[in-house]
Amino acid sequence: MSTNKNHPFHLVDVSPWPLMGALSAMITMMGLIKWFHFYNNNLFILGSLITMLIMYQWWRDISREGTFQGLHTFNVTLGLRWGMILFITSEVFFFLSFFWSFFHSSLSPSIELGMMWPPKGILTFNPIQIPLLNTLILLTSGLTVTWAHHSLMENNFNMTKQGLLLTVILGIYFTALQAYEYIEASFTISDAIYGSTFFMATGFHGLHVIIGTTFLMICYFRHLNNHFSSMHHFGFEAAAWYWHFVDVVWLFLYISIYWWGS
Repeated sequence: MSTNKNHPFHLVDVSPWPLMGALSAMITMMGLIKWFHFYNNNLFILGSLITMLIMYQWWRDISREGTFQGLHTFNVTLGLRWGMILFITSEVFFFLSFFWSFFHSSLSPSIELGMMWPPKGILTFNPIQIPLLNTLILLTSGLTVTWAHHSLMENNFNMTKQGLLLTVILGIYFTALQAYEYIEASFTISDAIYGSTFFMATGFHGLHVIIGTTFLMICYFRHLNNHFSSMHHFGFEAAAWYWHFVDVVWLFLYISIYWWGS
C-alpha cells in the first residue's frame, strides 16, 4: 500500500491476524469442550498458546502503526474513542443481563427455592471479609490508575510508571483473592439459581479484571519503551476507562450480590 495519502484516515494494511485470531478462538473453544467431556486439556492449552501469540503480534502491529508510523491521527483517535465508548456500553448491557437474572430470582423466589433467598442450604459469603477487601483493592486501583494518567499528562515518567505498576499488582491481588474465595466456596455453579447467578456474574467480572490487568500491563511495557506522550496516549486512556468500568461493576456486584443478596 502506498504511504502517500491526502486524507487523515487510516486505511489498514492486509493483515492475517483477524482470520487467524478467529481460528485460534475456535480451537480454544473446541479444546474447552474436549476438556469438559474427555478430561483432556491438551487442545485447550494449544489453542490458548496460539491465541496469545496472535494477540502479541496483532498488538505489536497496532502499537507500531500508532507510535512509529504516525497513522493514529486526530480523526483516527476520535474514531477509536467512540469505538471504546460503544464497546464499554455493550459491556454494560452484558452485565445488565446478569443483574436482571439475579434480581428476577431474588425478589420473588419460586416455590422450588422454598420461597426464600438465599435458597435453603446455601451458605453465603460474609460481605465484610474477602469481598470487602476486594472492594477496597479495586477502589485503590482506581485511584492509582488515575494518578498514573495525570502523571502522564504532566510528563512525569516515574510517577506514571509507579502508578501503572501498582494498578497491575492490585489487579493480580484481586484475582488471587477471588480464586481463593472460589476454592473456599461452600456452593457451586450447579447449586440452584443462586449458584448460577453468583458464579456467572462474579466469574465474568473476574475475567474482565484479568483482561483489564493485561491491558494495563501492556500499557506499562509500552510506557517503559516511551510509546506515550502527554498529548498522544489513547491506548492508556482506553485501558483506564475499561478499568474504571470494571470498578463500577464490582461496586454493583458487591452491594447487590454480596451484601444485599446474602
